[in-house]
Formats: sequence, C-alpha cells, structure tokens
Amino acid sequence: MAGIVYLIGAGPGDPGLLTLKGCKCIKKADVIVYDYLADKKLLAYAKKNAELIYVGKKANNHTMKQEDINQVLVNKAKMGKIVARLKGGDPFVFGRGGEEALALKKAGQIFEVIPGVTSAISAAAYAGIPVTHRKVAASFAVITGHEDPSRKESGLNWKNLAVGIDTLVFLMGVGNLPHITKQLIANGRAADTPAALVRWGTKQQQEVLVTTVANAAEDVYKYGLKPPAVFIVGDVVKLRNDLRWFDNKRLFGRKIIVTRARQQASKLTAKLTELGAECIEAPSIQIQDPDDSFASMDKAISNISTYNWLVFTSTNGVDRFFARLYSKDMDVRKLSDIKVAAIGSSTAKSLLKYGIKADIVPQEFRAEAIIEKIMPYIAKNIKILIPRAKQAREILPEELRKAGVVVDVVQCYKTVTADFDYSGIVEKLQNHEINMITFTSSSTVTNFIKLINNKVSLLDNVIKACIGPITAETCKANRIKPDIIAQTYTIDGLVKAIEEFTD
Repeated sequence: MAGIVYLIGAGPGDPGLLTLKGCKCIKKADVIVYDYLADKKLLAYAKKNAELIYVGKKANNHTMKQEDINQVLVNKAKMGKIVARLKGGDPFVFGRGGEEALALKKAGQIFEVIPGVTSAISAAAYAGIPVTHRKVAASFAVITGHEDPSRKESGLNWKNLAVGIDTLVFLMGVGNLPHITKQLIANGRAADTPAALVRWGTKQQQEVLVTTVANAAEDVYKYGLKPPAVFIVGDVVKLRNDLRWFDNKRLFGRKIIVTRARQQASKLTAKLTELGAECIEAPSIQIQDPDDSFASMDKAISNISTYNWLVFTSTNGVDRFFARLYSKDMDVRKLSDIKVAAIGSSTAKSLLKYGIKADIVPQEFRAEAIIEKIMPYIAKNIKILIPRAKQAREILPEELRKAGVVVDVVQCYKTVTADFDYSGIVEKLQNHEINMITFTSSSTVTNFIKLINNKVSLLDNVIKACIGPITAETCKANRIKPDIIAQTYTIDGLVKAIEEFTD
C-alpha cells in the first residue's frame, strides 16, 4: 500500500486554531512527526497505536537535522505509512515545508499540504495588534528574522522593506534583533516607530513587550525576553491598548492545577482556559470498575422492579448504572414505576441524557439536603437503590434506614489513585510556579496528598479552590486550608467562585 505524508500546519500555539482538515489527518495517521512549536495537546487526537517522533527544531538546538527529518518522512512513507508531519504555524511560511515536500517528490512519495494559521498574523492578533487597519496600515510583509546562514549576502531588500511597507512582521528574529533594527533605521525607518515583541503568541504563557525600533534590542535584553517571539514594526502597534482582548482576561497569567480524573477534567479545564488561565491537568484519581465486577449492581438491576426509588449521588453513578442496564438488554422502560432522586443539577442533567427527569433535586447539593427532600415521600419498608462509588459518606443510607426504609447500596465504580507521574507537579510547586489548585471531590484531595508524598506544605502559597463544603472539610482534615469554597457544588459553581475570588 502506498504511503502518504501530510505536511500539516499545526498553528501558532493555541490548539484550537488547528484546522479541521489537519485534525482529520492527525486522527488517521500511523506516524506523527512533530516539532518544538507544535502544541503537544494536538497529540491527543492521535490513534492509540500511532508512532510519535519528536524532531525538536528550536533556535540553536535541533534534535534532528532537516536532512534527517526529510529522510524520516521518506522512509515512513515508503513503508506504506500514513504520516502526519506537524509543523508550527504554516508549513510554507518559513517552516521549511517546501524542502520536505521536495524531498518527498524526489523520492517519488505522495504528499499533501494542509495550510495552517501562521504566527505572523495570529500572534499579533492575540496581542491586540492588527497587521492592517484602515488609515493606519494598508500593507504588511512577513520576513524571516533568521536568514539561511550559508548565503554570502542578505536576500532582503532592506531599503524597500524599511520604507515601502506599513507593517513588518519578523519571525524567528529575537537573536538577530540588533542587526534587524540597525538595518531598518539605516535604511530610513524612523527610530521611534512603534514596535512589539510577542512571545508564545496565542498561548496562555503569551508575553508582549511594547517598545520602539530603536529600543527593541535593548528592551529584550533588559526584560529577558526569550525566543520564540514575533517582532512587529509599525503604527498598528499603537492600537494594542484599545484592541487588547486575550492577555487581559480575568485569569490570564495564572497557572492552575486541575486534579479531576483524566476523562472528566476537560470541562473544568475548558472553562478556566476560556478565562485565560493556563491549566495543568494532573489527575489525582481515576475511575475504575467496582471490586465485585458489577455483581451486586447486576443483581439489583435484575430485581429493579422491586424498588420504589433510585437515588443517584453523582454523574458517574448515572452513567455506570445505565451502561449496566443496557448491557442486560433493558432500557428506561424498566424504570417506569420508580421515582428518581438526584443529588444535584449536574446529576439531574446526566439523567436527562437517558430520558429520565429526576423527581427530586435538592437546592443544596449534598446528602443531608436529599434526605430532607425525600423524607415526605417515603414510608416504612419501601425499597431504595443507591448506585454509587465505593468510597462515599454513609449518612444517606444510614438516615434512610433509621426511617425504616430498606436501602440497598451497590458499588458501580471506585476511585483510585491516578497512575500519573507527579514529579513535574512537585517541581512546579517547589519552584512556586503554581497559583491555584482545584479539588472537585474528597477523593481528589486525599489522592493528591498521596501523590505529593504527604508534603502538604507545598500548597502553603497556593490558592486552594474546593467544589463544596464536604471537599473543603476533607482539606481541613488533612491540614490544608481552603481559600475558595463554591456555594453551588458544580463545575460551573466552582468556576464562578474562582472568578469572584479573583475580582
């Protein structure tokens, strides 16, 4: 089978700027060859068995020479593989994609080019700087800041660039900035022309340095700005104060650890990222099947018609229950005569996915509230089924039994300590790189403590945000003082509490 290489523009950094076609090609690739500027989050789209090859390519530090990268692409294609070559920005905008395409052409291998969003315009846009603007700039040029060192003479027409184009955007030019600015001034560009450098444009780590052509090199040295950065020259830089929209978000610049299970972290991460935070997903728990391999749940489901009430205390419990119900060739019609209670709005929303509207949803999302809400509807000897996690508070079944109710608690999942390397997290905490940590359940607290080897003092200068009072009490019991306790015990409630705290 003939192989094919997709030369994919991975975009400037924000993984959301990957094109749909680029994503489709990553998903079907057998081999993914990626460089320093391609965001590693994009690798999440890869097939589980895809071969990942890192080829580096950052200033003065190349993991692999370009000729060797070309050969890797050729060799993998000759093996009949589908290859996704992820390149930062656009493959043909100083990405050496043309060289790779020519190497493939020479070897007789099929290739396609998937254009990407280039940092030449996107980094400027995320800094609030339009490269063109009516009455300010009618032209712009994208220029390499790092010419081919093998050339004897510069290939740049400095005279025309300096005075003939409104906005100049230099890529990969930080190390060469003294030469660039000297040439611009020598060829007629005013020394006081506004300029800006945008480091890690479009990412949560974005840094913007506003300066002038004359002061740019000195300011970069003064403030310690490092590559990769885009250098923008022109009057459009003056528009940043009015058009700034990204790096002035409420949580911009804050690094937040998200401790939820890997399969559940995305919602919280997405909401915090939307507010500008840099989220570090460090799952402290993972969801696993119950100890008895669903034996008790299956038994309860086989006798489901004997129950008067179903009480769900989590979204995981909902999903696990219905997965087992369906596996027994049953559906929601089996629940037609059973009342259903949900501990909170998120759990109730999960039930709606299966066509069930909860009869009871307390305003306060905790066991005590559901007990109070359900008591008027129960009588002695009625049967209640509670599918839940192995580790859970006993107050709900205990109080119901005191009221004479027959309660069956079945384990439908368990939370265990995540199989996750926490050495990097510990290092970031030791270096005071983390601003906040979120806890979404008591188990995220206890398992996080295990994973940092009980060194709770690492959190002394970190803001601790808890999804509710039960989680907060678990923090306190483990010598961790919570700073934020959500009043509504949901992900949305937690995000709102974080927003209000940072106002």
